[in-house]
Amino acid sequence: MSEEMSEEMSEELSEQRTGKATAELFEHVILRRLGARDEDVLVGPQHGVDVGVVRVAGGVAMALTADPVFVVPAYGWERAAWFAVHILASDASTSGLPLRWMSVDLNLPPSISDADLTALWEAFHATCADLGIAIVTGHTGRYDGCEWPMVGGATCMALGPADAYVTPTMARPGDAVIVTKGAAIETTALFAATFPDRLAAGVGEETVKAADALFESMTVVPEAIVARGFGLRDAGVTSMHDATEGGVIGGLLEVAVASNVGIRVDHERIPVRPEVRAVCDHIGIDPYTAISEGTLIATVVPGRAEAFVDTLDGEGIEAAVIGEIVALDEGRTVVTEGREEPLTHPGLDPFWGAFGAWAADAAAGDPRAGL
Repeated sequence: MSEEMSEEMSEELSEQRTGKATAELFEHVILRRLGARDEDVLVGPQHGVDVGVVRVAGGVAMALTADPVFVVPAYGWERAAWFAVHILASDASTSGLPLRWMSVDLNLPPSISDADLTALWEAFHATCADLGIAIVTGHTGRYDGCEWPMVGGATCMALGPADAYVTPTMARPGDAVIVTKGAAIETTALFAATFPDRLAAGVGEETVKAADALFESMTVVPEAIVARGFGLRDAGVTSMHDATEGGVIGGLLEVAVASNVGIRVDHERIPVRPEVRAVCDHIGIDPYTAISEGTLIATVVPGRAEAFVDTLDGEGIEAAVIGEIVALDEGRTVVTEGREEPLTHPGLDPFWGAFGAWAADAAAGDPRAGL
């Protein structure tokens, strides 16, 4: 490591040790060191932007995204593989381009049996096939030091016309801001799937059942496909972003920062499902800032927002208009109970601390854990 880099890192590194890198760390360490320059990179790395986009031929663009392969055996191989694929497919689909390919690197614990690996990979294959994704390359191995749930990494690719993709950098003043499904979808579903007994003791079995049913909602692929059919850019949807770490509030700010615009959000219009509210209240975390894979943030040209909401509703996807994009000099604000406040990033997602604490209780044999 160079002396310059070492000195810079000692000054800039955050004390945060879990979750995604902070915007400051990303800016000072990652974005300043991106290898060779290439004129065919149309959209490079940027905090809060789900995909990179490259020109692969005249008039043809490819959107790429990378994530850990996140597998939790306790969910069952079918569910675990489905979620692992959709984490990647969701980000790639926010480009508005059709999903095409995936590369997969599996660095697995030595304890996994051939039978379990077969079951996992069969489910992985089936999910990709259902989405029209071909797996084109990868690596598979068992290694000491590897452990669930982070067991490798993968890249998902989408391909289409170079003038037909969108990214979170493309929101424009006047656009309406829409969210689908509501806040904390992922937080709620993962707590219900991982700690059903302990959660039921606090919120009741019916609430846990409803929360667990959100598991299959942890994807934005369906609404991204709807957006592509509805129309992109000047025809309708100008940007899409998956509200993952930092939740809806973090995602909204990321869109505004990526597009270098202002934003005005009505906090009360952000949907929160009853089971989400109950689970988050019991855990003691804010649903609006908690991880929410499956919640799409979209911006839509003026005059077409309600039509997009109606189109989503016709496909069984709940959505709401919660604000608008404004000029940068108008600021980034959220209106809460009539008070206008700055829209700020929540920092470390509260999900990680809460989930880690419950997992530690389960590992220690705490009778509340129910595992």
